[in-house]
Amino acid sequence: MVAYVRNIKFLGYSFYVYQGKGRLRAHPKSLAKMKETLRVLTSRSNGWGNDKRKENLKQYITGWINYFKLADMKHYLIKTDEWLRRRLRMVIWKQWKRVRSRFKNLIRLGVKENQAWMFANTRKGYWHVSNSPILSTSIRNDYLKRAGYTFLSDCYRSCH
Repeated sequence: MVAYVRNIKFLGYSFYVYQGKGRLRAHPKSLAKMKETLRVLTSRSNGWGNDKRKENLKQYITGWINYFKLADMKHYLIKTDEWLRRRLRMVIWKQWKRVRSRFKNLIRLGVKENQAWMFANTRKGYWHVSNSPILSTSIRNDYLKRAGYTFLSDCYRSCH
């Protein structure tokens, strides 16, 4: 059987030609399946505590990256990490639940008092709030790393 290189899927990998050489990348179906699994692991309604969520994410991410470490996917992983961090902010925002908890935690993270009060009283959905400027500047990437979350691009960099 003869087929174009870009149409072949083998063990989750796909192939492409760059500067006359064959290269590996993760197949789009494998990437979609990975993103769906991350969506399940970061569900805000699964009842897991933060420790279990961190452990499950770490196991899945390190296993997935170690399997696909031969593939060229640096830029895709950076984009997926942005989405994953937003999912984590959404989970944290839901865990704070009440206005008083949100207000205290925002102040603890360095937000000014009047902004924290206005933002804690918002009625918008969790996903919408997770991308807001106040939440993305108060729950920064380094905060999530210090909290113990594992990210795809960091794991990928450590493999290379």
